[in-house]
Amino acid sequence: MNFKSVLITGGAGFVGSSLSCLFKESFPGLRVAALDNLKRRGSELNLTRLKAAGVEFVHGDIRCREDLAEVKGFELLVDCSAEASVQSGLSGSPDYLLQTNLVGSMNCMEWARHYGAAFIFLSTSRVYPIASINRLEFENTERRFVWKAGQEARGFSPQGISEEFSLEGARSFYGASKLAGELLLQEYSTLYRMPVIINRCGVLTGPWQMGKVDQGVIALWVARHWLKKPLKYIGFDGAGQQVRDILHVRDLFELLCLQIQKPEHWRGDIYNIGGGLEVSVSLKELSALCQEVTGNAVPITPEPATSPVDVRIYLSDSRKALRDFGWKPRTRPDHIVADIHGWMTSHRDEIAQLF
Repeated sequence: MNFKSVLITGGAGFVGSSLSCLFKESFPGLRVAALDNLKRRGSELNLTRLKAAGVEFVHGDIRCREDLAEVKGFELLVDCSAEASVQSGLSGSPDYLLQTNLVGSMNCMEWARHYGAAFIFLSTSRVYPIASINRLEFENTERRFVWKAGQEARGFSPQGISEEFSLEGARSFYGASKLAGELLLQEYSTLYRMPVIINRCGVLTGPWQMGKVDQGVIALWVARHWLKKPLKYIGFDGAGQQVRDILHVRDLFELLCLQIQKPEHWRGDIYNIGGGLEVSVSLKELSALCQEVTGNAVPITPEPATSPVDVRIYLSDSRKALRDFGWKPRTRPDHIVADIHGWMTSHRDEIAQLF
């Protein structure tokens, strides 16, 4: 570890709290501070966990520079803070999302510049345009949609979407805000010589994720099976065949540790990070895994209408990260589901009411 202190924004959320605890567990001498506004329901449950791990918690909002100023002297900033719902702005103003994801992230960049700190930005696969992804040819199988091989599209292969995929087109307010953050960070990297690395993450998941329909679907699916509550297959005719790659948060942490050891790639370099084809599931396949782990089957209602910001299939082509860091995801979907279920059963009284 080349850093002595790290600030993690969004530090009481699922990804931020998990990374905070993993950093402290792996590097006991590292000073770790987690800043969060506790807006997300359930994030307050992570405070005891952070304290037990030896992580400093700061109650603050990245939209407010004065709150960021409470954390001084850090050498690395990991920006996990975000309004992460791709549905934001569909039924109202995107103001909170843009203030958080764009203005808030810019505040983080300025505070990192003030201290001469390095910057890891957790971006999203949602920066890629919706229509371009949905235009890719596919076929139906019994359990999932599958992309057809042999298609001519830059940045596409049966392995998934690479960093070379076109960025032309609409992508949701969420995706646009994160892409704007990427562009700003590359300017900071070039003009201020700030060490920057950008990870476009697919679906991140694992224990301590307080899942909802629009964000955290893996944990939500496990919880509803565990609690014997109904679910819906929403969109694409309601058959549950839409596919996402998924990534355990510990696998993400292992990547960050590898990236920290390779400063030559901290020039605003961008990486697509996800489970890829090998660690992917359709909703129908996820239901089968949840039934197997929990022993429960739940009613699942088809809802055919598709949201304008939904995609049929998304798989991350992470071969650039393999090339530069020797990294591959290690946790299979069945182990991810079992890990989430184990956490839920051991914390029943705390979390059952959240699902």
